[in-house]
Amino acid sequence: MPRPYWSGQIQISLVSFGVNFFPATESKSEIRFHQIDRKTGERVRHQKVSGDDAPVEASGIVKGYEYRKGEYIQIEPDEIENLRIPSRKTLAVTQFVDESEIDPEYFEKPYFVTPESASQAEAFAVVRKALQETGKVALGKIAFGGREHVVAISATSDDELGGMMAYLMRYAEELRKPADYFSDIKKVKIDDDQLSLAKELIKRKAAKFAPQDFKDEYEVALRAMVEAKVSHAPLPKDEPAAPAGKVVSLMDALRKSVQSDAVGEKPEKAAAEPAASSAPKRGIVLVKPAAKAAAHKSTSKSKRKSA
Repeated sequence: MPRPYWSGQIQISLVSFGVNFFPATESKSEIRFHQIDRKTGERVRHQKVSGDDAPVEASGIVKGYEYRKGEYIQIEPDEIENLRIPSRKTLAVTQFVDESEIDPEYFEKPYFVTPESASQAEAFAVVRKALQETGKVALGKIAFGGREHVVAISATSDDELGGMMAYLMRYAEELRKPADYFSDIKKVKIDDDQLSLAKELIKRKAAKFAPQDFKDEYEVALRAMVEAKVSHAPLPKDEPAAPAGKVVSLMDALRKSVQSDAVGEKPEKAAAEPAASSAPKRGIVLVKPAAKAAAHKSTSKSKRKSA
């Protein structure tokens, strides 16, 4: 197991137990670029220099705070390390809230939380189960990475693994004011028929979240381009988007979207159907082998007839 990113105590009133935080994410990008000289093809190196352009070794660099224009006080690493911050080693829970109360924009980075040792497992398990059954999230603060962070602790839904999650959160002042961006949005009257079709479209495309189904296609295309250049092959080019059918109104767009969800049906075919058709054919389904898709279509027709 890798080394924990943070180790310390979670404290709830008089109850405390040791935990480890492990980063729950990692970069999966395999493409790495370097800066090179276009003329020579050699890699460009960066060198740290002082005001007189003299090179400075890493060991000779310290942090500095500019307290007056052009004047600095030096801050040594051990001075920062010895700052008196209780949250450096203890996450004191200040309150519990429903997870639904926290807007998604406040969540920043996830961590896996485990007991620090076997002796801490009992308290860890009891608190985890209590969070799970009450549907609450614990809020507190810890200091690492050069600042103090608000942290939300929640129980995972997988009882088999029995872990907890910690999420670094943004402070309210870090978020820009929504009114600065949303206040100019034109207020419009919602048409009931359009709303009904939009809700039907959402219903048909609704599915259980499967994160493994989402892939970084940009990374795939980038690798294909790099491999083509290495092998001196023609570079793959972006294909122009297929022309969309002419839409004369939002109502037409919604109606045609609802009508064109049959397996294998082309948008042009859907657009050719009578615009007044109000009964949708059936819901969105996963792409299936031809035989299964045909059987599924036959079953759907039988159900409609019997209805």
